[in-house]
Amino acid sequence: MTEPAADDVVRFAERVLFLLGRAATTTTYKYAVLLGLVDVCIEQVAEDGAAPDVITTRQLAEKVTWLYFRHAERFAEGRVLRQNRRGQARILQEIVSYREARGMPGWHRARREDPEGFARLVDEVEWYLIRNPLPRLQLVGGRSIDLLYRIGWGPEETSEAPRRSDVRAYQRGEASAFDNRILLFPGVGEALVRLAGILRPVVERQWASMVARINDLPEADLERFLFAPARETAAAVRGPLWDLQEGRCFYCGGDLRRRTCQIDHFIPFARHPDDGIANLVLAHGRCNGAKRDFLAARRHVERWRMRTWDAGGRPTKALAYVAREAGRELDLDLAPATLATARAIYLHLPPGIHLWRGPSRDAFEVFEEDHREAFARVLVS
Repeated sequence: MTEPAADDVVRFAERVLFLLGRAATTTTYKYAVLLGLVDVCIEQVAEDGAAPDVITTRQLAEKVTWLYFRHAERFAEGRVLRQNRRGQARILQEIVSYREARGMPGWHRARREDPEGFARLVDEVEWYLIRNPLPRLQLVGGRSIDLLYRIGWGPEETSEAPRRSDVRAYQRGEASAFDNRILLFPGVGEALVRLAGILRPVVERQWASMVARINDLPEADLERFLFAPARETAAAVRGPLWDLQEGRCFYCGGDLRRRTCQIDHFIPFARHPDDGIANLVLAHGRCNGAKRDFLAARRHVERWRMRTWDAGGRPTKALAYVAREAGRELDLDLAPATLATARAIYLHLPPGIHLWRGPSRDAFEVFEEDHREAFARVLVS
């Protein structure tokens, strides 16, 4: 794994912020694409923590669908918020239509109970990404700044635009002239992984600000609505997690009250939006409140790893029990991405970062360079 120089990472971050501020768009697609790229790079890191240099339009479409799925819920006065200055963003419109036709299921439920219909929805999202946001994201003043990636096609109004028939053939698994690869420029994947904890809150805030302006809404309420964890996360998993943890707080080991204990995202949701069962633990309100968005210390990581994955990186029987009892067996497919996320975060930490130990005076331990190998032993299969 080659670490980019600190100056290179800072320079890249500055250029990304410039791109966000200057890229011409009437919709929120640029934010969804950038966060989607970050999430795919994190979830596709190799076992040594190396970020990918190639991702696919399908991988990106799945993450963009996830990002917009929550936004398809109705906000104040029963309306779905507009994310296009000229009406509604087409991708969000497709997701709204899908959810309303099926009784507004959440993302997990839709993926679990309607796999064929959900796959068709992702097909449509992928097609819209191919047509418009992907070939336009890096255009500033009509010229490409070639910051993030290279693709083999151009905007829909040009001769380099892909044909829908070719994309449909590729989506059916047939021979096709369409190349779905998104080729990241050298060092981009590593930079996106390392900057994820900084870029995400900035992008989310700008996204919420744009939607607030379009819909004339207060920004704080809107940001919470758009980006907080989905409500469906807690309902079914509390009981199985209680059984798994034998009624004890994951962090301090103390007895929990079943009705008042809290569900915590082990990898903080603010760092990576993962509400799959592999990333959920039960904790005291005091422990959960003290941990906040800090990364957990190594002793917590070790127990989380042993509880959730076997030596080969496969979900444990204990996690399979939680999935089965919660009716979320399909979440087991997401568990490898959660482990990859942990590798992406912990194996890229710079020295000096404080990791949360527990709700006491000596609440943190400092990550040092020689700790990296110890974390690698824990997180690499």
